[in-house]
Amino acid sequence: MSRARCERCARPQSHCLCHLIPRLPSRTGVLILQHPDEVGHALNTARLAALGLENAELLVGESFTDLPLDSAYRACLLFPGETAQPLPLAPLPNDGRPLLLVVPDGTWRKARKLLHLNPWLAELPRVCLPSGLNSRYRLRKAPAEGALATIEAIVAALELQEAPLRFDELLRPFEALIEGQIAAMGADTYQRNHGG
Repeated sequence: MSRARCERCARPQSHCLCHLIPRLPSRTGVLILQHPDEVGHALNTARLAALGLENAELLVGESFTDLPLDSAYRACLLFPGETAQPLPLAPLPNDGRPLLLVVPDGTWRKARKLLHLNPWLAELPRVCLPSGLNSRYRLRKAPAEGALATIEAIVAALELQEAPLRFDELLRPFEALIEGQIAAMGADTYQRNHGG
């Protein structure tokens, strides 16, 4: 028999995170394109980000054809690459529109697959985070330096683009998930496997 789940955060009812999820406004819009394999992931940080931001939307799929991007925003792809401009982006002359950060969510391999299956993403200007950022996800060995969970990347991007506003409150449910996983495995196992 499966455990009852919270319909909002999709966590087991006994581990509901809704009380930790804020509802933060932002001028910058966030559109998360989530690979279907991420939906059942224990952390699913993209869902937490979408729930915690008033100006965010989460779409699940592999192919997003004819996706209407709101022209009230200047859409950019948040993904590293040779052509990526570091955030924050200065406003364009005669263009007061805020950014819309389009964020692929999945493993690096799955995120690249989303880019491959959706050629229109390659047409968007690319933005990236500065180097040297460290993930708080202490249970995973990062595949590359500066690799962040989706929610961490979104928080960093928003804080760069909307400074001095802070969005770290969005990380509270993420931290609780990590602490819960550490508690479930036990301190000895965590120490042995993750050097915590």
